Amino acid sequence: MKIIIPMAGRGSRLRPHTLTTPKPLLPVAGKAIVRRIVEDLASGLDEQVEDVAFIIGDFGPEAEEQLQQIAHGIGAHCSIYYQDQPLGPGHAVLCAKPSLEGHCLVAFADTLFNANFHFNAQEDGIIWVSKVDNPSSFGVVKINDANIITDFVEKPATFVSDQAIVGIYYFREGEKLRDTLQHIVDSDIRDKGEYQLTTALELLKTNGLKFRPAQIEEWLDCGNKDNILATNKRMLELKSASEQLIEEGIMIDNAVIVAPCFIGQGAVIRNSVVGPYVSLGNNSLVEHTVISSSIIQNNTKVLRANLHQSMLGNEVDYQGEKSEISIGDYSQYKLSILKTP
Repeated sequence: MKIIIPMAGRGSRLRPHTLTTPKPLLPVAGKAIVRRIVEDLASGLDEQVEDVAFIIGDFGPEAEEQLQQIAHGIGAHCSIYYQDQPLGPGHAVLCAKPSLEGHCLVAFADTLFNANFHFNAQEDGIIWVSKVDNPSSFGVVKINDANIITDFVEKPATFVSDQAIVGIYYFREGEKLRDTLQHIVDSDIRDKGEYQLTTALELLKTNGLKFRPAQIEEWLDCGNKDNILATNKRMLELKSASEQLIEEGIMIDNAVIVAPCFIGQGAVIRNSVVGPYVSLGNNSLVEHTVISSSIIQNNTKVLRANLHQSMLGNEVDYQGEKSEISIGDYSQYKLSILKTP
C-alpha cells in the first residue's frame, strides 16, 4: 500500500501561522496535522504501508526532514515530490506519478477525521464522504441503490447531493489513476480553471471502474484559527485514552493542569492553570498565567497572561492580559501599563 499526500497549498486562512510553517505541519493535540492523517490511515489498514509520498511546495529542508520522520515512524519509505504551480488537485496528485501504482490511498492534508479506515482492498475504489449542509462548496457524489457511486460533481451550483467528498480515496490500481490524470493534463481538460481529481474519477467510472462510498464519522476542519482550535479540542478528547498526552521531562511548580491537555517535553509551568483543551509545545514556559482552549507551540514564553481561544507560534515571547489572540512565529507581545502621575 502507498499513501499519497498532496499538501502544497498555502494555507492563507491560517496566517500568520502558515507564513513560516506549512499548514499540514501545524500541531493539533501535540502532533502535526499530516502526521495524524498518516498514522490514522496506517492504523486502519490490513496491509503494510510501503511508501508515503508527499507533494509539497518550497517548504525547505527542515519541513522535509519532518516528513521523512513521519513516514519512517510507520515503517515506510518517504518520497517527496514538488508541485511548482497551483494547477489543481488532479495535477497535485499527478506530481507523485512514480508512486501511483498498485494499491494507493490518496489523502489531502486539509482536515482531520474520526473514522474507521478498514475497507476491502479488492474493491476498484473507495471514496470517503460526509453529509454536509452546504454541498455547493464541495465535490459531491451521487449514490445508487446498490451503493455504487454514479456521479462526481465538483462544487455544484444547483443541488445534486449532500454527500461531500472529504478528500480520502482508495484505488486498487494506482496506475489507472496515473494514466487518467496524465490524459487530463495532456488534453488540457480543466474544470473551473484547474485539473480536478473528480474529472479523473468520472473518466475512470466511465471506463468501468466501480467506486463505493465510505462514511466518515466526524470531519474536523483545520481551515482557520477557530476551526483548528475546535479540532484541537476534539482530538484531545478522542486521543486522551490512547495517547500519552503529558510528555516526560516537564516541570510543574504550584500549577494545575486541567485535562485533557497535551504538554510537550521540557515544558515548564509555574503558578499557573493550564487547560482544559490546551496544547503546549516542547520547551515552552508558562508563568502566572491561565490558559484554556488554546495552542501554544514550541519554545514559547507566556507570562502574566489570561489566554482563551488563542494560538501562539514557535519562539514567541508573550507578556500581557489580552484573552484571545493569534500570534505567529518569532513574535513578541508585551502589554504596557500606563501609570497615572
